[in-house]
Amino acid sequence: MTLYAVGDIHGQIGMLHAALELIERDGGADAQVVFLGDLVDRGPDSKGVIQLLIDAVAAGRNWTVLKGNHDRMFEWFMSDPPRMETRLPVGLDWLHDRVGGAATLASYGVKVSSERRMWQVLEDAHNAVPQTHLDFITGLPLTMIHGRKLFVHAGILPGVQLSVQSKDDLVWIREPFLSDKRDHGYLVVHGHSPVDLPEHHGNRIALDTGAGYGRALTAVVFENDVVYMLTDTGRIPIVQL
Repeated sequence: MTLYAVGDIHGQIGMLHAALELIERDGGADAQVVFLGDLVDRGPDSKGVIQLLIDAVAAGRNWTVLKGNHDRMFEWFMSDPPRMETRLPVGLDWLHDRVGGAATLASYGVKVSSERRMWQVLEDAHNAVPQTHLDFITGLPLTMIHGRKLFVHAGILPGVQLSVQSKDDLVWIREPFLSDKRDHGYLVVHGHSPVDLPEHHGNRIALDTGAGYGRALTAVVFENDVVYMLTDTGRIPIVQL
């Protein structure tokens, strides 16, 4: 059962096209792909990323797109009334440069600056962001199970059954998940916590390689209980640390 996975995209449309080209070259146009969330923020074209995914799913591609914390922040900002993300550090909000929401709105032609009032930004955003994009983001699932692999944006709270996991943890958790060595019942495949290269820790695999910071967007393939990173020169096995 061959399955491909793509890490956090963060508006990097050029990197996404390159990753999809690697996948199609390796597995063909009908390849099953799961995207680990964080489609938006920081990169130059969140709008283009969302539209590409909408079009592909509508065309019948066997793709599953998961929701990340940045996607949820976009969704919550656009809700009426806007909702605040309480897991951000004090002093930060979705529009802060470190978070990247202003870059997402810029891709829709919405200007964010200190001279503008929030009501003006919200009004422009509601006029500029297509309802189809908001419906797509809102409807994204938080998890996908494939065999004994669990795909999720951030991870899980160790020792808690999947059915009662907190939605906040599924899109935000780092510790104690990252340092926990126990068998989670699934091999957890996640993004959210950037690494230089994909990391296989035995009970989890980390695939966010920093596209949101201008580094790489990684695509991998799972086949016969082995995971490989896709490169221009072919597959490279990801060895357990």
